[in-house]
Amino acid sequence: MLPEHAPFTPDQRKALDSIIVSLDPTQKSWLSGYLAAAGASVSSVAATPAPAPSAKLTVVYGTESGNSEALADRTVKEAKKRGFQAVMKNMSDIKPADLSKIENLLVIVSTWGDGEPPETASAFHKEFMAGDLKLGSVRYSVCALGDTSYEKFCQTGKDFDTRLEALGASRVNPRTDCDVDYEEGYAAWLDAALKALAPTFTPHPVAFSAPAPVAAVEYGKKNPFPSEIIDNVLLNGEGTSKETIHVEFSLSGSGLTYEPGDALAVVPFNAPDVVADVLQAAKLKGTEEIEVKNVGRKLLADALREDFDITALSRAVLTKLAEAAESASLKELLAEDAKEKLKEYTWGREIVDAIEDFAPKGLSAGALAGIFRKLPPRLYSIASSPLAHPDEVHLTVAAVRYETNGRKRKGVASTYLADTAKPGSNVSIFVQPNKNFRLPADGHTPVIMVGPGTGVAPFRSFIEHRGALGSTGKNWLFFGDQHYLYDFLYQLEWQDHLKSGALTKLDVAFSRDQPEKVYVQDRIIANAKEVYAWLEEGAHFYVCGDASRMAHDVHEALISVVEFEGGVSREAAEAYVENLKKTKRYQRDVY
Repeated sequence: MLPEHAPFTPDQRKALDSIIVSLDPTQKSWLSGYLAAAGASVSSVAATPAPAPSAKLTVVYGTESGNSEALADRTVKEAKKRGFQAVMKNMSDIKPADLSKIENLLVIVSTWGDGEPPETASAFHKEFMAGDLKLGSVRYSVCALGDTSYEKFCQTGKDFDTRLEALGASRVNPRTDCDVDYEEGYAAWLDAALKALAPTFTPHPVAFSAPAPVAAVEYGKKNPFPSEIIDNVLLNGEGTSKETIHVEFSLSGSGLTYEPGDALAVVPFNAPDVVADVLQAAKLKGTEEIEVKNVGRKLLADALREDFDITALSRAVLTKLAEAAESASLKELLAEDAKEKLKEYTWGREIVDAIEDFAPKGLSAGALAGIFRKLPPRLYSIASSPLAHPDEVHLTVAAVRYETNGRKRKGVASTYLADTAKPGSNVSIFVQPNKNFRLPADGHTPVIMVGPGTGVAPFRSFIEHRGALGSTGKNWLFFGDQHYLYDFLYQLEWQDHLKSGALTKLDVAFSRDQPEKVYVQDRIIANAKEVYAWLEEGAHFYVCGDASRMAHDVHEALISVVEFEGGVSREAAEAYVENLKKTKRYQRDVY
């Protein structure tokens, strides 16, 4: 039965031997593969029939911040454990026509901005939605990632799901729409989807071995690192209307690593005054106890500060509030024919406003807690090079403060960092890799960087890193903000980099320093000839910052540069820029 060296006590050995004796031939055959490598044997094991060929599975993903890619990787690993021949494909690397060759398909895709596909998946999405494919032999399921605080929650995933069905593919498992706290929803979807597509499970022989030693603490998304703040400095000068801070975090003892282009996730707490306003609106004291999922019993005030998103107003939150408050007027606002009214109501408001408006008698502690989702981490582009700042990571953060509907508002994470992340205090963090925003592998390659405002953060990292590596490729930075005197972020550093040669060229645009507003896209057009020359030399073009206007305007400026300096048609210029994307020479980190 079990060999003498098997790592079991006499009582465990006796129990296992008795179990083995009770197994039927099929069960013994299954178990024998595991015992064989350890030199054990199982009685009455007959020759087993050849295992059925394992099913092929393709996991296609579209990612903006890296979450979909990470989940695709986990999906492939789990599928292989269950007997699939599984592979993963980035939407940026395949064509929609390739889907017709796939039998078993899992799609994991995020939604970015107002219902848009991820940057790297935009071309695939556009072609797929317009294509006339025959996918009758495809069996599929979709996991959609999104954020319920946006109106078009998980829209890209919904697009793929409905279009796959329209093209004849068979949905074997319902689509799952995941909020920012996606772990539970994803895990349930994965298990169900793999079961629906399941081939015969044929385990490989595995040797028994002694229990593995307990691993050292590993920090990451599931276990953020409590980082000590090294420094927190206001970057803007006196007289500015902005509040941009430079924050330095210690990574000493964390085991965390990062590359230029990655993001740092900050796990914030809600501000005490925001918590107080919510408690007042709900007519609660905060001393009530509630049960927090995966945490345990906590005082309500502590849970509101540490665990829940108590500000972002969405249809999902309002739906729960309507039930908790038994509000007929709110249910009317949530009706299908009242979408425009709902959009108008949610604009500029937060959860506290809705509680005041639709739960005037207040809520119980449990009912209040029940309307919230988990407080999500916030991602910020890393502003440092690990070579220039060992055991540190830096951020450039604009503190968000404004007033709407008679109430002062503030960004949860940005003001958490600005107001409470003082030197010596701790902030929980983890690294979020971004493989879609990377420096060229060849240090000789020229680089053009466009980063107005806090969008300059990753380019501080890029320039520091290339300087530390001794890369000889040229570096050109376009920076913009409101005023030269107040808002020239990292001005002295850029001047030092120009002197050292780490930065080849710097063009700036300060929009409020002259009667006519000037932006980074205007500087690109003004330097069109040289920009095009750099592109023709093989330069990589990077954009970071505001997605609503700046990124679009810079994109249009880039097309215009190619059109006029290249002497080609608009269509040819668009194709040129699209090819830059496909070859990863045009990368954007916009938000």
